[in-house]
Parts: sequence; structure tokens; C-alpha cells
Amino acid sequence: MDRHAWKPFLQRWSAEWYLAHPDEERDGDPWLGCRPAAEDEIRSLEKRLGCVLPPSLREFLLVTNGWRHAGNFVWSLRGTGEIGWLAELEPMWADVYAGGDEEDQEPATARSLLISLEADAGVVYLDPGDVDERGEWAAYDVFSWTGRGPDRHGSFYEKMYDFYAGFHALDRPPCETQREWDAKVDDARLASLRGEVDRPLAVFAEAARFGRDRASFLQFQLRTLLREEDGDPFHRLLTRGDSRSWALDEDLFAAQVLPLLFAADEQARRFGCGSTLQDLRQRGPQGVKHLLGRHQARRKEPGFRLCFGNPEFDVAAHAALDAGEDAWPRLRDALVHWRPLHEDHLAPIALLADPRAARLITPERGRDLLATPRG
Repeated sequence: MDRHAWKPFLQRWSAEWYLAHPDEERDGDPWLGCRPAAEDEIRSLEKRLGCVLPPSLREFLLVTNGWRHAGNFVWSLRGTGEIGWLAELEPMWADVYAGGDEEDQEPATARSLLISLEADAGVVYLDPGDVDERGEWAAYDVFSWTGRGPDRHGSFYEKMYDFYAGFHALDRPPCETQREWDAKVDDARLASLRGEVDRPLAVFAEAARFGRDRASFLQFQLRTLLREEDGDPFHRLLTRGDSRSWALDEDLFAAQVLPLLFAADEQARRFGCGSTLQDLRQRGPQGVKHLLGRHQARRKEPGFRLCFGNPEFDVAAHAALDAGEDAWPRLRDALVHWRPLHEDHLAPIALLADPRAARLITPERGRDLLATPRG
């Protein structure tokens, strides 16, 4: 990333930050940076450090000699007069995280360059012992309150881009960046229905980094059918509260997500674990509690059976699962009858609430279903 690319990126970031914080004083232009560093200031810094700076940091300093609000928890970055070695400037951090490296190697924190000035119980640093073919040093941030170790990125620019995405995910300024991601998400949604898999997945994942909740739900559907979801996807999906940038349709939630939620709860209870369903029943929004109660009542009705989607697909899918050894080819053929229940519906994920379908649909078969044009 050279200075000519840094400048517009940082200008956009600055303008969007002030959109999200309209009460902050601007001191003239909406610019979160400082004056550019001069070449002799950078050469002086490199002489003091005894090494050449990685390219993206060097070019960044030629645009702004410091930065405010780098991340939601990083209030300022150092300029040329303040950058120095982590072990000298913040020895406590170097000592605390020295144990995570392989034996017989110098700990990364002992050799790293500190670039953060003010942060919320954390530091940002670059590792000169982890260099790629472009000469970029790996970049890390670590915060004591997260309970996690350092978070690695391939370069200073990649770390700054991650901070930028995190700012959007938390502050959600109404701006062109949001509109651009929403347009990309809608294009990827249509591509998914045409049978593309990997490109829509990548778009949804990146848009979700920027706080686009619709992308998170679309990604959830694809990952569910690919059997890639880990941890507790329902917690991630349903607990954003009032900060949500998009509302999950209640009918779609009841028809496709609730069956999976109840199936996950049954499995959790078999293993003696807690579940998101139990948590939502106790502390969930009133509207979600109402939908949970209504679905629970339906499950208790005589003759209840899971509904997999639109009527034509539901009939064909149930017939396929009842077919024994021929279940998989018949289920795959049933997809011709599938229609989305809502514009945000990408795949028949409710199938996986049925134990027979859950055993039948391997990751490879899930990809096969997603690679089939649908609806």
C-alpha cells in the first residue's frame, strides 16, 4: 500500500468516523491523522531503530505521522518520534506474552516494534522476525481483557484494514461504504441462488466483518448446509439487539431457524450442556420469546412434523427421507421444487433439524445442493 493509496483510504475513514461521532470537535478538516512525516524524519527513525521500516508503515507515515482512533479500543498510534521497541517502551507486555512462542526461539514480543500510543489495556506491534516476500512485518494487537492471545495480521496495512472494518461493525456510520457492501451482498445473494458457492461465501464473510447483519444470516445458511458452523452460530445470529443493521424476518426465522435451534437444544441436553434456546427463553427479546412459545406449542400438537419449506418441496423432501437407501438421490432431485420463502432465504437449512437428513447431508453433499441453481 503506497502513500497514493493510503491517502483516499484514510480520508474516507476520517469522514466516516465523524459521521458516527457528530458531536466530536473537528478542528477544521475531518481528518484523524497528523501532518505527513518528512523523509528525513523516517530516515532518522530507521537509523535509531537500526532497520528499515516495513513498506506499508513507511508509506503510511509519509501520509500521516500518527493517527487517532485506529480501532475501537486503540485511541492513537505513534509517530516517528515515538515509535520504538516494545521491550523498551512497554516491558510488561513483552514479558506477559513471551511464553507463547516455540522453544529455542526469541519471543516475538521481545523483538517487536510498538506502534500504539494509547489503547484500552492493549498494544499494537509489528514483528520484524515474521516478514513476507514484500518485506511486510506481521502485525499484532492484544488486549488483556479479551482473554485471548495476540491477533495476527500479515502487515501493518492489513491490521489497519481490520481496525477499519471493526469500526464499521461497532459504530455503523450511515455512509457509502455501507451502501457498497449492501450492494455486494445482494449481488452475492443472487449468485448463490444461481449455484455459486465460494464467491458468495467470501463476500458474506467480508461484509459481516463490516457489521452487515444480513450478510451474517446469508453466510449462516450456506455454512449450515456445508456443515461448517462451529461454536454457537445462533448466539452470534440473534444477540445483536438494537444495534442490528437488519431485521431477520419473523416468518423465515420461525420456519427455518427455529427448527435448527430446537434440534441443537435437544443435542445439548443429551450431553448435559446449556444452549442458546434456554438462554433466549430466559433473557431473549419478548418477540423472540413469543415465537419460541408458539413453535413449542406446535411441536406438542398431535401429528406434528417438521416443515422443510414451501409445500411442493416439503412433500418431496419428506418422501425422499422416507425412501431409505434411495433417500439421498431423491432428496437431491427434490431440490427442483424448492422456492425461497423470503428474499433472504438461500437454502433449505431446516432439513438439518431432521436427524435423518443431518446424517445424510455430508459437507460434500451440502455443497452439491448449494451448487445446484435454486428457486
